Amino acid sequence: MQTIDSKNLIDHTALSRAAVSVVERLCDNDYSAFIVGGAVRDLLLGKRPKDFDVATNATPEQVVALFRGSRIIGRRFQIVHVRMGREIIEVTTFRGHHEDGAAQTAVKSQKGLLLRDNVYGTLDQDAARRDLTINALYLDPIDQLILDDLNGLEDIRQRVVRIIGDPATRYSEDPVRMLRVVRFAAKLGFSIEQASSAAISQCRHLLADIPAARLFDETLKLFMAGFAAPTIEHLTTHGLLEPLFPEALGAMEDASSRTLILKAMGNTDARIARGKPVTPAFLLGALLWPAVAYKRRNISNTGAEGSPINAAGQQVLAITLQRVAIPKRFSIPMREIWELQPRLEKCSSKRVKSVLSQRRFRAAFDLLLLRAESSDELKATVAFWEEQQQLFPEVVGSLPATEIPQRKRRPRRRKRDQ
Repeated sequence: MQTIDSKNLIDHTALSRAAVSVVERLCDNDYSAFIVGGAVRDLLLGKRPKDFDVATNATPEQVVALFRGSRIIGRRFQIVHVRMGREIIEVTTFRGHHEDGAAQTAVKSQKGLLLRDNVYGTLDQDAARRDLTINALYLDPIDQLILDDLNGLEDIRQRVVRIIGDPATRYSEDPVRMLRVVRFAAKLGFSIEQASSAAISQCRHLLADIPAARLFDETLKLFMAGFAAPTIEHLTTHGLLEPLFPEALGAMEDASSRTLILKAMGNTDARIARGKPVTPAFLLGALLWPAVAYKRRNISNTGAEGSPINAAGQQVLAITLQRVAIPKRFSIPMREIWELQPRLEKCSSKRVKSVLSQRRFRAAFDLLLLRAESSDELKATVAFWEEQQQLFPEVVGSLPATEIPQRKRRPRRRKRDQ
């Protein structure tokens, strides 16, 4: 493994003292240990990492024995959380190749998807098992050395995201790696290496094998970390939007809808940059709004009974939930934002206070603002509601939020005495 002096490459004062302490204690007990992954990458890019991970040849049980209050978490990938003051350092054992490990510790599905992966190995094997070359860099904070076996440092210099190993094989093991490739390219402003990019088109269908709940977690990472706008562009370019949000695919091909979605993403990124709170409900609501609007028009044209916007929202959400399990705490506000759009469009002076008082009024008005950027007719509507908010500021959003129905629990049966 290539060894590089890190003194002139990174700012060692930016290192987490807690992470360094974990490395030192492991080394003092005759184990090997390094700061690894994103923290090393970010330090090389001149950034101050928020999280620090440690990799070691100590097993999870051996790590727990050294650190009071630490605990093993995870089943698919076992990790030890070591608490040092206010920080939690994630410590992982070097991973090995599957053919070198016991069958019980590495389990694959029939399609090659890794279901469990706790095969332990050497430092070289661990580097080869990581996803990306730029995340396979190991920092020895004691001797101030960087260990680089896969030219990750050069890829950082070239600003390239590259999958380690054969891309198609690695994507088959865990299809979420395709989303990680896109996420890091968007986050860092890097390009995607040609082979890593080409394999996405042949493997993207494998995302259908990933549980919808996990895909929602990945969606939050994609859209709620401050680089949603470039992420949506990458997802569209690489055909990854359809496996996640099939109802949004057509919207990105329509100029006005694409502008609305990119503007919503950009506004969210700007709020995150300013440290302001953001919610997936509005962002996902804006992403899916063009599909809701399209179905609403079709339903209205058929003359079907009931509320077209309500029916359209139900249809779009039903299709989306098959791919991404959006929790009710976000899906209910999404639908409320959609269902307020027709009420805003009417500009009824008799019902001004009723509309203004709705809990989701501000979010619904924000969506209206985005829609108005490509509609002269809606610009007048926006002006009407801006005036009403100035006239009745105390009414805006005054109604309580809709309560999310709680699942009823069955009473426990008392066990009979044996």
